[in-house]
Amino acid sequence: MSMARSNSTTLIGLTRIVSHTLSVNFMPDRKIGVAPSFAKSMRTVILSSWLNVLCVCIPISWALHFALPSSDTNDTIVFVFSFIAIIPLAKLLAFATDELSMRVGQTLAGLLNATLGNAVELIVSIIALIKCQLQVVQSSLVGSILSNILLVLGMCFFAGGVRFSEQGFGISSVQLNASLLTVSVIGVLLPAAFHFLIDTSSSPANNATSSISPVSNATEAGWILSVSHSTALILLFIYACYLTFQLGSHKRLYDPDSEVPKTVQYEPKEKRTTEKRTFKQYIGFGSAPADGLVRTESPQSSEPADVESGHGHPVVDGLAAEGSGEDDEEDEEEIPQMSLWATIFLLVFVTVLVGVTAEFLVDSINGLTASGHISKEFVGLILLPIVGNAAEHVTAVTVSVKDKLTLSLGVAVGSSIQIALFVIPLIVTLAWMMGKPLTMLFDPLESLSLFFAVLVVNYTTQDGKSNWLEGTLLMCLYIILAVMFWYYPGTDTSKLLGLSC
Repeated sequence: MSMARSNSTTLIGLTRIVSHTLSVNFMPDRKIGVAPSFAKSMRTVILSSWLNVLCVCIPISWALHFALPSSDTNDTIVFVFSFIAIIPLAKLLAFATDELSMRVGQTLAGLLNATLGNAVELIVSIIALIKCQLQVVQSSLVGSILSNILLVLGMCFFAGGVRFSEQGFGISSVQLNASLLTVSVIGVLLPAAFHFLIDTSSSPANNATSSISPVSNATEAGWILSVSHSTALILLFIYACYLTFQLGSHKRLYDPDSEVPKTVQYEPKEKRTTEKRTFKQYIGFGSAPADGLVRTESPQSSEPADVESGHGHPVVDGLAAEGSGEDDEEDEEEIPQMSLWATIFLLVFVTVLVGVTAEFLVDSINGLTASGHISKEFVGLILLPIVGNAAEHVTAVTVSVKDKLTLSLGVAVGSSIQIALFVIPLIVTLAWMMGKPLTMLFDPLESLSLFFAVLVVNYTTQDGKSNWLEGTLLMCLYIILAVMFWYYPGTDTSKLLGLSC
């Protein structure tokens, strides 16, 4: 009886904790104003972006898919129009996500942006899995991570660095995210190391020099499938722990105002021309700062140039907060551009359109790559992630220019973590349930590229500051990888193991 009572008390306590966590995260940071009607909401959707002009490609791609006979040239035409059609759909999906995020807390809003931002990649991967395009599935998932942590993050650092000399972000959460990415990369690299260490040859010479007994391809394939399935389940468990950590126990770490280094403004031109430095400072001796930035003091005050407001926020563009603080900002109402039901309708409707268009896109990949001018590796690793992350690119760069770099990192790095810890293991688990031989044995060059990319991003973000040069480095590394994969034919690891759908 006492045991049942204690179990009931524990269950009630857990229920209260969960309900409290949900109520806190679902509470918006600002008051929400009166939403417009459904008709006005739809009008806002139509006029929300000039990219909506590209929506004409949606019916064109559908008509071409059904009207044109299957051939390499026709498939290429269908691919191009389907590719263009997904761009405005991804933008509309991001617009609806922003409207939905307005009605919840900031941490949950960042999670929603990262989750629904990956909806295009998830839909394309599931359709490619159904079509048994396993190489496209693997390369598109790795390419999504590379696109987010190199191209999107690099563009954020560069765009913010053009306007601000130095921007800061929450170093604790970013370092934790880097650790999570590292763990996921290890989960990708270990099956590749396992494959190259297992000897599947039966020649006497190899048997004499190797300390590992040779096994058959079928045996090795079974082992790698088992390792992949186990790793996928463990990564899903890590992602569940990450959600609990982010939304519950350590939510304060993801507060954009906690432990963020100050943003440093560029000096005015007149100060740059009058500022004189001695010869010792130019050659590296003397009192010049280590980062090369000359921080001058205002003649009217002894306060530093990057003046802070009363609540620790740096003043943007040198403008002081005139009479209105953070409390007044929080009291302002945020007027939604769409009603809640119109937002949900748009999310569902656009998701359906993305699903149908993505199916035609995947169907045309074989015809596109049949000529040999472009490989499946480049399509999956570069083209599909760019079109899927187009909306995230715009959102992340826009907020970084507004000196909200922590939010940009939440979109770029948070999206990469979701792909690495949730989408990849989820797709592997779905393939397991569907009887598809999808493993976590990725192409060796893809795995190495992912490892080096995470390593560079970890070094770049470890100081909690960013500038335009770091953004340039990340973007240039992505361009180098794109050029390399243009010529790289790729390896179908499923065929390498003798697996087939």
